[in-house]
This record gives sequence, C-alpha cells and structure tokens, in this order.
Amino acid sequence: MGTYIPTTEAQREQMLAAAGISSMRELYANVPESMFIRDSLALPQGKSELEVRAAVTAMADKNKVFRTILRGAGAYNHFIPATVRSITSREEFVTAYTPYQAEISQGILQSIFEYQTMICMLTGMDVSNASVYDGAAAAAEAITMCRERGRVKAYISACSDPQVIQTVQTYCFGSGTEVIIVPEKDGHTDTAALAEMLGEDAACFYLQQPNYYGQMEEAAVIGDIVHAAGAKFIMGVNPIACAVMRTPYECGADVAVGEGQPLGLPLAFGGPYLGFMACVRSMMRRLPGRIVGQTTDVEGTRGFVLTLTAREQHIRREKSSSNICSNQALCAFTAGVYMASMGEKGMKQAAILCMSKAHYFAGRLHNDVGWHLKYDGEFFHEFITLCLYPEKVLETLEEHGILGGLPVEGGILWCVTEVVTKEELDRAIDIIREVCADEADI
Repeated sequence: MGTYIPTTEAQREQMLAAAGISSMRELYANVPESMFIRDSLALPQGKSELEVRAAVTAMADKNKVFRTILRGAGAYNHFIPATVRSITSREEFVTAYTPYQAEISQGILQSIFEYQTMICMLTGMDVSNASVYDGAAAAAEAITMCRERGRVKAYISACSDPQVIQTVQTYCFGSGTEVIIVPEKDGHTDTAALAEMLGEDAACFYLQQPNYYGQMEEAAVIGDIVHAAGAKFIMGVNPIACAVMRTPYECGADVAVGEGQPLGLPLAFGGPYLGFMACVRSMMRRLPGRIVGQTTDVEGTRGFVLTLTAREQHIRREKSSSNICSNQALCAFTAGVYMASMGEKGMKQAAILCMSKAHYFAGRLHNDVGWHLKYDGEFFHEFITLCLYPEKVLETLEEHGILGGLPVEGGILWCVTEVVTKEELDRAIDIIREVCADEADI
C-alpha cells in the first residue's frame, strides 16, 4: 500500500513552506475546532493476516458456488486466461483514472487505444469509443446518438433483453424520446410489423443479435427495412458470437453496441461490467464519452492523446447529448488483454465450442428427455426448451451443484459456454431424466 501515498514527508514539508504555513493543521485553519477528531476513532483492534483470512473465508463459505453453470441471459461464464488477471491486477492499472494529462498517461491511453482498435476489428465498424458503463447503457446512448430534428421515435425489438429495454425507456423518458416496442413472432423480430410501424419520425431501430431467446435474427434484411425508412440501424451484439457471425457492419448497422462482460470479465455478482460502442465514420462525432487516438510528438515518436471527447456534456447539463463523463477504463483494459491473449483464432475457437456444445445439449434434451425447442430457428449458445415442471428440474439441478437455465414463460432458457464439459452436460441430462421419470410416476 505504500506506493499509493504520492508524496514523502519531506516533500509535504517543502510544499507547506512554499505555501507559507508550518503544519497540516494550519492548512485547515478555517475548519471549526469542533470538526477535528481529538481522540482516536472507536475502531476494534486490528487482526493478524491469519485471523483476517479465516474471517473472510467464513463469510465466503456462505456463498453458493456452482461447479456447472447452464445460465446466461446477459451474463456469461467464459474461460479467462491467467495472463488477463496477472496483467490487469498490477497496481498502476488498478489506480489509473481519467487520462487528462496525456504526457503522464501514455500507458492507460495506449491500453484504451488498443481496446478501441480490437472492438472495431470485432464489429467491423470504423470507430469505437473508450467504453461506457454497461451494455444496457450503451444501447440507450446509441439511441440518443441517432435522434435528429423531426426524428424523435426510437424503436426496439421485443426480442431484446428486458433489462436493456427498461434502461432504454429510462434514458428516453429523460430526453423526451418516445420508445416503441416492435413485436416478436416465433422468437424473432416481426419484420412485417417493423416495416409497417416505421414512419418519417423514426430515429432508429435497436436489434439484439443473437436475441434474448438465443435466436439469430435476419439482421441484414432488417437493416434494409430500417434504412428504407430513413432511420438508423443499431445492433446490440454478443462479442463472442461476433467472432463467427457476420459483423454488424456487414449487416448494415450504423452503430454497434453490446455488453463486454464476456471479454475476460468474471460474473462478479453482476458487475462492474463494460459497455462497448462503435459506429460508422459519419457518426463518429456523435459518440458519447471519449475517443483515444494515435499521433506523433515533435520528434516523430508515437504517442496517444484524447482525440475526441464530448466536453459539452460536462457543462451543458440537461441540454447535452449525453451525461457519460467517464469510461470503464480497467474493464476495457481487461477486455483488451483478453482479446489480445485469445487472438482471432482463440476467439473463434471459443465461439465454435459454445455453439457446438449448446447444440449437443439441445439435441440430448430433445432426444433423451423429450423436450422440444420452443423456436426452430438457428441459435448461437442459448435456446429455450418447453418443459412441464421447470421449477422442480432447476431445484434438483441446484442440489447437485448445477445452476440450470433461466425459467421463462413456457420453459427454460439454457446457455452453454466453452467451459462446460461434455461430461457435465451428460450428468445434467441424467438428473433431468430422473426428475421427469419421478414426476411422470406421480
């Protein structure tokens, strides 16, 4: 902890002398005497490292830790290479904050620049910002980007994550933007309804790919429909799926956003997470937050600077286009280290394993348990099965150390990532078959 103290005692005395005062107490001469603490704080005696470890371990033992996780719905359990935590836990990165002074912030600026570059490679877009708070905030900020004079209605697919929809509605309430939900049909966005609903006042349409039900949408077709109405097309994408599916740019998206948690961030009780945002060049100046760029100094040496930052949001209050004044620098750094560690080949392998294992599990649920998929379309690593007693199934799986899928209307939303083994999937199938047999006897 010693390195967190920025100055030495001698340096502090030098600064006090330069200020013309002799002590720290004199520095706070205007503070009323009643505000000073004369006696020590009523804190318990300190504990040894051994005692602290025992106390913390006892608290941690109260947590329910699942050996097998078959649930996603917005937060996903992926393999994280050891190098990610090793690099990102270094003290100089943990304490880094806003890089206003580029001269002394080259390390953190470069980490953001590399992160932005890899997000652009992943999405196919022209430019990325330094990140926002989470995927839902990124979706809401993207809608604000698309609003123009005369175009004040935002459309969002009913197949989107409910929490994203709620966040968008909260943001849009504050800006006076009307949010319209486009209905779903057979687990997909109803394209016919979308084409009919979009009018001259439509600012944008938000599509989640893969959608909340795990289904792959006809993104390129939907993009054509949206652009035909003169609106902007926003895609919210899973970054792991981006390694194998068509990029948002190839689907005609103007803005690509998403939750960056799968990129090396643990589940961590729901956060902190990371919202990534990227767009085409024509919308670059509408991106909220900041963009780090590469340049050269007077000697021709490569350096990094804040190329663009929406400073109006700091001073214009409710008239600003965004209230994002910061970025998830440590989480973005983590995502950058993860993508660099995995590489293009590793990212594709992780995506393929997710997809193949999910399809294997879905096949066994159908063939060995008799549970049918609720929707017939293509899916990535999530899918919904119809079942009669989801509560009993999930309760029994939990008793065996398995976090089952998320109960949804009519069935269960399952998720399989690359960390789940075939043996674990087969074990889950055996447990589910037993439950179904017992319930059938009753």
